[in-house]
Order: sequence, then C-alpha cells, then structure tokens
Amino acid sequence: MLKSLMVAKAKEELEQELIDKEEEKQRYLDEKIPALQTSSMSFAELQELCQELHAKIDVVDEERYDIEAKVLHNTREIKDLNIKVLDLRGKFKRPNLRRVRVSADAILRSLLGSKHKVSLDLRANLKSVKKEDTEKEKTVEVSDWRKNVEAMSGMEGRKKMFDAAKGPTQ
Repeated sequence: MLKSLMVAKAKEELEQELIDKEEEKQRYLDEKIPALQTSSMSFAELQELCQELHAKIDVVDEERYDIEAKVLHNTREIKDLNIKVLDLRGKFKRPNLRRVRVSADAILRSLLGSKHKVSLDLRANLKSVKKEDTEKEKTVEVSDWRKNVEAMSGMEGRKKMFDAAKGPTQ
C-alpha cells in the first residue's frame, strides 16, 4: 500500500516537473525572441530582417557545432580511458618473484616481532669435517695406472681377468 502511494506521488511530481519545464522554456523564448510584426514592413525591411536572422542562426549553429565537437571529443576520450582501465585490469602480469636471502634471525624477528631476540646459530650444531682427511682418501684411491697395466699384461693378467669374470664357482 505504502509503495503504491509513493509511486503515485512520484508520478504526480514528475508530471508537474515537466509542466514547469515547458513553462520556463516558453518564458525564456518570449524574453529572447520578441514577436515579429511583418505586416507593416516593406520588402527591403523584410530582406534586412531575414539577413539578420540568418546571421544569428549562423552564430548559433557555429556554437552548437563547437559544443557537439567538444562533447564527441570528450566521449571518445572517456571511451579510450575506459578501454585502458579494462586492459590494465585484465592483462596485468605479475612480475617474476626474485629469491631473497634472509637470515634465520631476520625471519624470526619478522615472525615474532622485534621484542624477541632469539639468535639461532645454525652452524653450531653441524659436524666438523677436516679437510686433510678428505684429501688423504682421494690420494689412496688414485693409483699409478702404469702398474696396473704391467700387472694385467701377459698371460697372468688375462687369466686373472678371466677368473674374475667367471666367478668363484671352481
């Protein structure tokens, strides 16, 4: 019920607004354009009046054309900007993320806040390895290849290779 009353009231106000606009338009035209009395004018006076009216019409047409050109330019610019906005919104590519080296202390500080100063020494718990031990192992494994060739040459070497391939099943 209330909704229908509101719609009826809005309809009446709209009709009244249209009537007011029409009256305002008529008043404006009466002020700007006085009524013409052409019955008492001579032919030359009528020609002058027509020329004046044509000059005024030309001025008004130029103004209207300029305004239309501005409106078209603005609508084109608005359309282009809307297209740019849609392009930016739709085709935005995320940049490739770079690896950042952050220490464990910095990670803990960011997670726990600056109040907690916990330092982790990750290298303290690692097993220490001496470099000398690794170098000795490498030298033991590498032997002189010439000795190996001399041992394998002749029938004894070939027999050893044959026995090794055959296996311990004898």
